[in-house]
Amino acid sequence: MDVVLPCLDEAEALPGVLAALPDGFDAVVCDNGSTDGTPGIAAGLGALVVHEATPGYGAAVHTGLEATRTEVVAVIDADGSLDPAELPAMVRLLLDTDADLVVGRRVPAARGVWPWHARVGNLVLSGLLRTRGAAVRDIAPIRVARRQALLDLGITDRAFGYPLELLIRAGAAGWRIREVDVAYRPRAGGRSKVSGSLKGTARAVRDMSTAIARTRPATATAPSTAPDDRGTGR
Repeated sequence: MDVVLPCLDEAEALPGVLAALPDGFDAVVCDNGSTDGTPGIAAGLGALVVHEATPGYGAAVHTGLEATRTEVVAVIDADGSLDPAELPAMVRLLLDTDADLVVGRRVPAARGVWPWHARVGNLVLSGLLRTRGAAVRDIAPIRVARRQALLDLGITDRAFGYPLELLIRAGAAGWRIREVDVAYRPRAGGRSKVSGSLKGTARAVRDMSTAIARTRPATATAPSTAPDDRGTGR
């Protein structure tokens, strides 16, 4: 199955992440304007590489998702903070239960991995999400779902608000969301571009809170679980 990895200057971390993908999981790397050779590294390691000129996490995820070709897809960060080995269990939970969306809840693997300001920001955002009907404790940094159902949600945010809008729309559509604990590790190549500083966290919380406030999803039916003719492999 296909795994979308949105990338911006992840040349140092990406080789390790791609090497850790389990058998049967194929990388779709969406480069979002890297200047450190990320696309060439990804292609050289066998990933399908697509490009998105519009800056923003959501823009990269959406373009990567459009490039996938399997019925079930995953999205994971490319900075090494999340272990791709978590994906098979998440896929099994999606396929073997009534779940429509399986998301990860980060559990720090060591002291200092998750700065206090980033943890506080996550608590604020997840609390806002619960008031909007998404019963989660994190903002879905790693997730597994059916490709067409994700596209049909009509997510419009192309920045950091993308995963929050996804959760709000999924909850309003009656999706069964399962949250599982996943290890949160030190990112490769230094601190996070978003949560590595107080200023970055504050900006992300502001943008994500705005995304939550403006999302007015229409009620829809839960996604169909009937497989299409793409299967779960290339």
